[in-house]
Amino acid sequence: MAEVHSKKTVVLLDDNDLSQYLNDSDWTRSPESHKLTAYGNDNNVYKGGLGDGSTDLSGKYDNTAVTGPRAVIEPLVGTNVELVYRPEGTGTGLPERTVEVLVGEYKETHPVADYVMWTLKLTHSGDVATATQT
Repeated sequence: MAEVHSKKTVVLLDDNDLSQYLNDSDWTRSPESHKLTAYGNDNNVYKGGLGDGSTDLSGKYDNTAVTGPRAVIEPLVGTNVELVYRPEGTGTGLPERTVEVLVGEYKETHPVADYVMWTLKLTHSGDVATATQT
């Protein structure tokens, strides 16, 4: 099995490449769980339901007026846009996931002895398209 370094991760939000501002991201998929336990069972019985997912992004603040994270993200809060997630970077044959997301909470932190940082919560909306980049 080959290892892949996270530094190659590419994240596009509404066609804006946020990768240069990111220092952490996660991709989460989870199913709903339905309990179908009946009389006579000694243990719970479950079946999966609809899928769900989220992506959280975080990184360094950059005050670039047009392309920085604040300038890109703040106008998108509360809207649905496309997220493209490339965990192994951009290139032919590499995996890519595309999903519509609801842009949720955008947060900036301003610690007294450190740099300004930001976080963003995205909720997946609809099916995830998994592809190989061409």
